[in-house]
Amino acid sequence: MDKHLINDIKHISHSMFQKNYFGVFHGSISARTSIHSFIINKKETILDEVQESCFIELNCLKSKDYRWNEASVDVNIHEKIYRALPHAKYISYTMPPYATAYSIHNKKLIPQDYYGNQILKDITIYDPQDFNDWNKRAGDEITKFFEKSSEKLLLIKGFGVISCDRDLIEMVKKVSILENSCRLLTIGAVL
Repeated sequence: MDKHLINDIKHISHSMFQKNYFGVFHGSISARTSIHSFIINKKETILDEVQESCFIELNCLKSKDYRWNEASVDVNIHEKIYRALPHAKYISYTMPPYATAYSIHNKKLIPQDYYGNQILKDITIYDPQDFNDWNKRAGDEITKFFEKSSEKLLLIKGFGVISCDRDLIEMVKKVSILENSCRLLTIGAVL
């Protein structure tokens, strides 16, 4: 695997874990390595101290072998996005606490802070309706959203944030701004 790419993801993953965007056993991060291949964290990976051995490389064109079972539970979402969006270079699934909590009781996020207003604008919160079959539907519905929209992140009610971008730093920056906007709205509502 590309050592430089692994080091970039390792650094970002550690930062996102420290910010509580990833949990101990939930969350995923991946990077496209070729037109049909990508690396993604393995199932049991704690995204705080990742090493090269914490990732697995998969090919979208080859039949799914045992390696797909070792990959993150979110692997099907990542694969479908990579297949549908050739411009997607990085994908993450995070569960930032303020953004996820905000999504439960709201249909739209209208940032009131400067950076949220300037960079994110208004964000419609996607409602998956029924969580009983969400795992089966998630990949298709999330991919359709990104195909129809120019947005780089999707806030899903009670689930978290799926983000994709060509630039790893930009992807993480948008997740961070989203979380900060939701945190400020939450704190402001209490005051």
